[in-house]
Amino acid sequence: MSHSNSTKAVLYAFSANLGIALAKTGAAMWTGSGSMLAEAIHSYADCGNQVLLLIGMKRSGKEATQKHPMGYERESYIWSMMVAFVLFSVGGVFAVYEGWERYIHPHDIENAQVALIILIIAVAMESFSLKGALSAMAEEKGNLSLWRWFKQTHSSELMVVTGEDIAALLGLIIALVTLGLAVLTGNSAFDAIGSILIGLLLIAVAGLVGAEVHSLLIGESAEDVRSSVKAYLDEQPCVQKVFNIWAINHGHSVMVMIKAELQPDLTVLTAVQEINAMERHIKQTHNRVKWIFFEIDDAD
Repeated sequence: MSHSNSTKAVLYAFSANLGIALAKTGAAMWTGSGSMLAEAIHSYADCGNQVLLLIGMKRSGKEATQKHPMGYERESYIWSMMVAFVLFSVGGVFAVYEGWERYIHPHDIENAQVALIILIIAVAMESFSLKGALSAMAEEKGNLSLWRWFKQTHSSELMVVTGEDIAALLGLIIALVTLGLAVLTGNSAFDAIGSILIGLLLIAVAGLVGAEVHSLLIGESAEDVRSSVKAYLDEQPCVQKVFNIWAINHGHSVMVMIKAELQPDLTVLTAVQEINAMERHIKQTHNRVKWIFFEIDDAD
């Protein structure tokens, strides 16, 4: 998946969330709805998160230096982790706190019909943002389920945007239901409970995203590349035995390390030529593979 697709998905999300945040803020001030205020805070947090993602994507594209010879592609993981923290604290914890405060100190809800209309409009805008994210991930996702893609993807920024969009849609549905119940029953406790539920949802999503980004940060294997390279090497006549293969995600690139035993009758020159040919084939077959380190050995 190209870097530009991720950028488009982030920009779609930012545009949608900014419009939604402004609309929710007006509705929350007008109606006094706790769940609407929680949703507004969530949308503002999402806008800030998308700015952080754009900064991370920009910095991850810096050229390699002598001090950082493999470049800065992993920096996008760090900024994605920051987003997970913001989603947890500003979005989740604050929404739970605000909901609890409104539960023990009830507020009357006014002009609830306006809030409901705003929420319905927000659902449409958030669906637009999620559609952009799903379109951007289509090439990478292939036939995988959304959950399997989420567990396997190397695109931390797209993972965050998709998680945010799904959480936002679910949060809007919760706000619609709880605010509707508050209007029908005249009991504002339903609205406060909605705020708490939205906060717990955001905390859960932040935890899932944080766990996946943490895995990428410490060096997650690109299993699809690893299995494909292993199958290719096993078919090569010059390779007697493959001892080990590592394929590690490094941002949008992959680093491959191979330890293998070659046929013992090969000359040094022939062995070098065979290795070079195999490395060229691997890079041509897998456009994400940027570095290959091939070690000849007779034992692991």
